[in-house]
Order: sequence, then structure tokens, then C-alpha cells
Amino acid sequence: FIYFSLLGSASSQPMRKFSCVKLSTKQWNIRNFVNYEKQQVPIDAIMFITAGGIRICVSPNQKWVQAALKRIDESRAAK
Repeated sequence: FIYFSLLGSASSQPMRKFSCVKLSTKQWNIRNFVNYEKQQVPIDAIMFITAGGIRICVSPNQKWVQAALKRIDESRAAK
């Protein structure tokens, strides 16, 4: 249920190593997430990253996703 692809860096633009191409529809336990990246290309997505380095792509429009982003931001601010 984790969707990402490796992208080549043939162009002069810096490319991310991982990019969301499909989104998970499952609601995940937000306690598992330690970081995230926002993405707009090729699709609008949030890529959550677990403590184990697993990347999970989800739609940014879901309520639980917004709660998870807030939780991660707050834990970053507390450090």
C-alpha cells in the first residue's frame, strides 16, 4: 500500500529521490509518522515518513492527514 517511484536525474532540475504516483486510501496511525514532505508534481500529495523510513503517500485533503501534519509540526517545534 506504499506507492513511490525512483526518478532519474537526467534533467538539470534537482529531482526528489521518491515521488508519489498513487495515493493510499487507508487511514494510517499517525503516531507512526516522524516526518512528511509536501508534493505537487506529478500529483498533489503528502508523503509521510515512518521511523523505519517507510514512505506513505496520501491525499492532503483528508481530515486525519491534516491532524497528522499538525502533530508532526508540533513535535518539531517542541524539539
